[in-house]
Amino acid sequence: MLVIFDLDGTLLNTIADLAAAANYALEKTGFPTHAPEAYPYFVGNGVRRLLERVLPEDARTESNIDTMMTHFRAYYESHMADLTVPYPGITDLLHSLRENGISIAVASNKYQLAVERLIHHFFPTVEWAAIEGQKEGVPVKPDPSIVFEILSKCPTPKASVLYVGDSGVDMDTAHRAGVTSVGVTWGFRPVYELNEHFADHIAHRPDSILEMAMEIRKNSLRQ
Repeated sequence: MLVIFDLDGTLLNTIADLAAAANYALEKTGFPTHAPEAYPYFVGNGVRRLLERVLPEDARTESNIDTMMTHFRAYYESHMADLTVPYPGITDLLHSLRENGISIAVASNKYQLAVERLIHHFFPTVEWAAIEGQKEGVPVKPDPSIVFEILSKCPTPKASVLYVGDSGVDMDTAHRAGVTSVGVTWGFRPVYELNEHFADHIAHRPDSILEMAMEIRKNSLRQ
């Protein structure tokens, strides 16, 4: 049994630090900033797409995005854990899954270095089967490549895989990979988006994910 988690909006509430880093990049390049509450709808498709979305429409050039990326990373890599916190119940959930012999992994559109640093900072005692972020040359979610990379490191029948995320991008990723999707309601996107993207299950609290995983494992053992 394997549970794959999205990172931002699923395991960690990262929005304040993402907003601060993006606004810093906007200030450094002379563009207007955005209110922090606008950022949940900018994120979800990787940092480059975030920076494209926060720029004025007539300024969304590759050159501007490249410059923004340099400023974003310079700030974010020093401040990524300033305001970020795990969602309530997440740390207990991760430990409970492992204690019950269920493998866990991370699949994020955030760049690999940041994913590894955040996971090791906030969950230092948790054993992960794979920690996968955005890598050069690999398409971002909803392309399912990241899920297949995790499955190559932790071979698991797809019927015994849960993919947990907070957005339509995550639900689409799960469907394209052929695994069961779980949309969480505590993240950045509203529940109607999860339903519009055909989430197989909706989780309103972290411990319900443990219940789902245990039920799937029990059913697989019966077969």
